[in-house]
Amino acid sequence: MYNEPPSMIERIVSGLTYPTLGLAGVVWLIIGALTRSYPKKFTMYHIFQSVFLSILYIIVNWIFWQAVNLLSFVPILNRILRQLVYWFNMPLVLGYSVMQCFIYGVIIYLTVFAFMGLYSYIPWVSDIIKSNFRD
Repeated sequence: MYNEPPSMIERIVSGLTYPTLGLAGVVWLIIGALTRSYPKKFTMYHIFQSVFLSILYIIVNWIFWQAVNLLSFVPILNRILRQLVYWFNMPLVLGYSVMQCFIYGVIIYLTVFAFMGLYSYIPWVSDIIKSNFRD
């Protein structure tokens, strides 16, 4: 299943799908559907993982901020939450916060692996993506 080497264009599309939050991959799928040339499993893996991670990020971010807004009405938790949000968002490296450094680090990791022609692995997420491919 995962043993055929990807071509250069597959590596480029797979690599570009992470920084664009899946948009480049979705465009590639649309172009493939219009030309009736379907992408290989390597490209599909990275496209689906990128789209899944983007949607997961949006959902987790929304839930986190809803919880923070809800818990901020509790007087004791309000001060703790403000400090916690401050520490996660304060500039750390070259003006980027801890969360930004983490997110950009994950995106760079995924992009580099895709450009190298390798399957990147993120626990739980990659397992879900791999389980949806059939041999």
